[in-house]
Amino acid sequence: MQEVIALPTVPVGKIKSFGPLGPKYEVGHALRQSEDGDWLVAVTMVETGETVEYRLTHLLDDPEAR
Repeated sequence: MQEVIALPTVPVGKIKSFGPLGPKYEVGHALRQSEDGDWLVAVTMVETGETVEYRLTHLLDDPEAR
């Protein structure tokens, strides 16, 4: 029997930055749960448009961009 996994609350559409002075990114949707229980989220770099995967726990610690 397959286990039902609840998707986490992700601030989709928010613009955040990697730390207080890092590059800005737009938060996308949760992609999948990692083996350690964290979630990987799609984020799009504002300056380049590149989309990468980023851990939800790190994303939640990052500040909203100014």
